Amino acid sequence: MASAQSYLDQLFFGVLPYLALIIFFLVTIQRYRSQAFTYSSLSSQFLENQRHFWGLVPLHYGILVVVMGHVVAFMFPRQLLAWNGHPIRLYILEISALIFGLLTLLGLLSTLVRRFAFSKVRTVTSLADILLYVLLLVQVISGVYVAVMHSWGSSWFAASASPYLWSIITLDPDISYVIAMPFAVKLHIVNACLVIGFFPFTRLVHILVIPNPYLWRRPQVVRWNKAPGLRR
Repeated sequence: MASAQSYLDQLFFGVLPYLALIIFFLVTIQRYRSQAFTYSSLSSQFLENQRHFWGLVPLHYGILVVVMGHVVAFMFPRQLLAWNGHPIRLYILEISALIFGLLTLLGLLSTLVRRFAFSKVRTVTSLADILLYVLLLVQVISGVYVAVMHSWGSSWFAASASPYLWSIITLDPDISYVIAMPFAVKLHIVNACLVIGFFPFTRLVHILVIPNPYLWRRPQVVRWNKAPGLRR
């Protein structure tokens, strides 16, 4: 049993991250070169706008802050631990992270309800969309669960998860940092790898496309011409 568990830990935390990254980069590049026109969010806003606003706005703002928090903890673990050395600052950080995590969950649930409650939106929903929503739902719920049930997540992320992620980047994976973590944390890490690997197959690729040409291209002039008989 111990041997089987060790094999699974090595598979999930030593092999899966690299597999996800390889798929991410190769498929992203291949898709951009062969199907650049698909680099779009394929928004369904024109099909239904009101529920779209109340789902996408909290989802985007919430997930942006949460992701940035993970990046800061990953890039500056020592500074974060020093910040958390004061109880008041630790409480503020933990409560803020939980609030934005709940905001992300609320936006995602609202988006899911809209996606399947409105027939027009449901019609344009693909299998890839459904799988993406499932992965995102697992990721957000597991993250909120960890924040509620395993206190001071920002500190142990900086102390354990950050060194593990750096070991992955330096091509010297050290899974000892994560094998003793609770199941919910392990699920959060594994599911994050699945999201990264599935990313280039979904509409999320629009995140990678920044409309730089709009910064320097000449203003576009649009004229409408009607036949004489159609003028009012």
